[in-house]
Amino acid sequence: MAKMQYCGTGRRKSSVARVRLVPGNGNVTVNKKSLDEYFGLELLRKEVRRPLELVGADSKFDVVATVNGGGTTGQSGALRHGIARALVQADPENKPALKAAGFMTRDPRMKERKKYGLKKARRASQFSKR
Repeated sequence: MAKMQYCGTGRRKSSVARVRLVPGNGNVTVNKKSLDEYFGLELLRKEVRRPLELVGADSKFDVVATVNGGGTTGQSGALRHGIARALVQADPENKPALKAAGFMTRDPRMKERKKYGLKKARRASQFSKR
């Protein structure tokens, strides 16, 4: 018999996370590494686990995810978004709580493009009067 699994895709900045929730005891695996191994900062690890703790499913599901693109903060945000979407697929009654906490909304903030004549998006070269 096939195991029941729930999928969700999360995005933030240029990071994309493909998440699968499988019935288990709360292990989180990111790119074939444990969560503690993959994310060095405790803040990022808590960020990833927040949707599971909010719904009370932190010991019901194992999370298996592949993340690519962007940096560690963007990847943790994408992972959180993907976990939230998968939890809604697992049980639609989770949606109001996750939406109220802001986990269902994709963060629209992106890096601003570089403009010509400037060094970065808004950074101009240093002004000298003489």
